[in-house]
Amino acid sequence: MKALLAPIDYLAFLVRCLAGSWDLRRTWPRFMAQLWNHGVGALPVVIITSVFIGLTTAVQTSYQLSGVVPKYFVGMGVGRLVLIELAPVLTGFIVAGRSASAMAAELGAMRVSDQIDALEVMGVDPYRYLCLPRILATCVGLPVLVVATEVIAVFTALLISARMLGVPSTDFMYGMTHFFMLRDFVGGIVKALLFGLLIGASGCYFGFGVSGGSQGVGRATTRAVVLSAALILSVDFLIAFVFFKT
Repeated sequence: MKALLAPIDYLAFLVRCLAGSWDLRRTWPRFMAQLWNHGVGALPVVIITSVFIGLTTAVQTSYQLSGVVPKYFVGMGVGRLVLIELAPVLTGFIVAGRSASAMAAELGAMRVSDQIDALEVMGVDPYRYLCLPRILATCVGLPVLVVATEVIAVFTALLISARMLGVPSTDFMYGMTHFFMLRDFVGGIVKALLFGLLIGASGCYFGFGVSGGSQGVGRATTRAVVLSAALILSVDFLIAFVFFKT
């Protein structure tokens, strides 16, 4: 029974956070603070990861296509892999590990110290005050991080392909631009938007449900990351089925 009720509770929590009127004048400062924490704050690790995404993708694509097809197909393979799959999914995992855990820990600590109850006593809606800015921040921040990942990864792949893998930069760019499809880019951004929504909702959901003191906070942190990762993979399949089914 609990297994059946859990998805309903999760969806009800998400609707509770997003439904109704938004007081943007009061939400905006908290949204900007959360966007800085969960968007700009994640940029350094995203940049480092993007470099290695580009390096690994270029090497693997060149290895698999070597002697089979013309060299410009390396650019096509790197571009599509990064835009469709690697950039949104891997960036989503990074943000999930960083932000979902932080949200669950912050809100869990507030729950066990009765700060959330104090907000309710003062007539403040904790869902709007605490959860809405965090969810919006991950929804807005993750697509921007994904675009940054795509740019850095492709540029890195271009450099290593031209300098070490024997793929001229003109061939690489020809393959990438000639086979570029707007649907690939849009699909990746849609993934990032939904991943951000689920990451923020998972962190807030488990943070609000904490019980049992510090041990409960630790369990909530772990569950938030695990659920975020599972939802990312599930939604990734659904979007791939909708956008990229031949």
